Amino acid sequence: MNGFSRRRVLRGMLDGGAITVGLPLLNSFLNGNGTAFANGAPLPVRFGLWSWGLGMSRSAFVPKKTGKDFEFPEEIESLAPLRDHINVLTNFTAFRDSEPLKGHITGWIISRTGAPPNGNNLTGETYDITIANQISRTRRFKTLTANAAASARVSFSYEDANTPNPAEYSPLQFYARLFGPEFNDPNAQDFKPSPRAMSRKSALSAVMEEMEWINKRVGAEDRARLDQYFTGLRHLEKQFDQQLTKPEPIAACHPPVSPKDSEMKLGNESPLVAQRNKMMTDLLAMAVACDQTRVINMAYADMLSNTIKPGYEKPHHTTTHEEPIDEKLGYQPNCSWFTRRCMEGFAYFVQAFANIKEGDGTLLDNMLIVADTDHGDARIHSLEDMPVLTAGRAGGKFKTGLHVDMKAAPLSRIAYTALRTMGVDVQKFGEKSNQTSDVISEILV
Repeated sequence: MNGFSRRRVLRGMLDGGAITVGLPLLNSFLNGNGTAFANGAPLPVRFGLWSWGLGMSRSAFVPKKTGKDFEFPEEIESLAPLRDHINVLTNFTAFRDSEPLKGHITGWIISRTGAPPNGNNLTGETYDITIANQISRTRRFKTLTANAAASARVSFSYEDANTPNPAEYSPLQFYARLFGPEFNDPNAQDFKPSPRAMSRKSALSAVMEEMEWINKRVGAEDRARLDQYFTGLRHLEKQFDQQLTKPEPIAACHPPVSPKDSEMKLGNESPLVAQRNKMMTDLLAMAVACDQTRVINMAYADMLSNTIKPGYEKPHHTTTHEEPIDEKLGYQPNCSWFTRRCMEGFAYFVQAFANIKEGDGTLLDNMLIVADTDHGDARIHSLEDMPVLTAGRAGGKFKTGLHVDMKAAPLSRIAYTALRTMGVDVQKFGEKSNQTSDVISEILV
């Protein structure tokens, strides 16, 4: 067994006391079956994903005119005041190739990974994590994931095929995590490094010698696995370094007041979902403004949304499949009502970042936000005619105020465009019919 077993841990000394760091599961343990800051640095560009479930009603969502000066149809009219900050991209296609359609799973997985699910599982990390590893791994939080659905399981951010990032869903708990005792206010006169961060960082440093010892005694596959593991630990050390260094002042950073217990009502009634969306949005916006993270992921509701309309007996998902199309309107009126509430939620999300002054512009100017969904027409589980919204100018790299008809192009093009915009050096994104090397040039400067 090369001198160690699956119970082996990395050991070191810290301030006269022994510390230990566990190891990942190795093959060796298995059988054969197994603008500028104050210091002159440029303002960073941040990235966000925002999702809503159950698509849209084409005739009430898609503008009739492309380019600038388009009119906002009923389902997205709440976005009209934000015209200069957003783009409306319509008529994408998510290709499932030979894979079976997995209801409300296939569309969002293709959107986030560029490939249909293998069974019910992703084939790799979601692209927000790829971006986070590029631009946010030295922040206090590499990424932050939240939702308004009051469930930790509603997350569309995955570190790998089997590891979702659990979502924050309680505004009170999220506040404590972001702005509790371990938060270092960049504008505070006194700087007091967190003792917890100090001990964690020292613990990792203390086991480096043992890391090298083990690395020399395992096979090639385990060395690769250890390298990945230790790379993650080094990323953590960089995060701890950031927490142990007095931050530069940030004028936009104003820690919010803690939410009240009376505002913590759970439930799937539409007004409660809307209220939680606002509270989680405000916390995310200030976390970004205070440079605690540079990548965020927010979900308004699950893709199988059970949001309830007051006075109506069926939740959103059931309504998409059971409500008849109104002959005069040409769409399902109650389904459309739910979509309009989602778009109001996105409008609030975008406006929250636009309200924060940063440099000679706003925080939104230095962001790229992508909003996606699981279907075009959820009534028939359509992966055609899928919409995407973007917000922000990505530090001057994005145009805004446009409606672009994507003419059935792969949905993966938005992810590839985002990856390239955020500085990730990838030559392609997606697999088979979803594979693309084309950015959406219409919205790039």
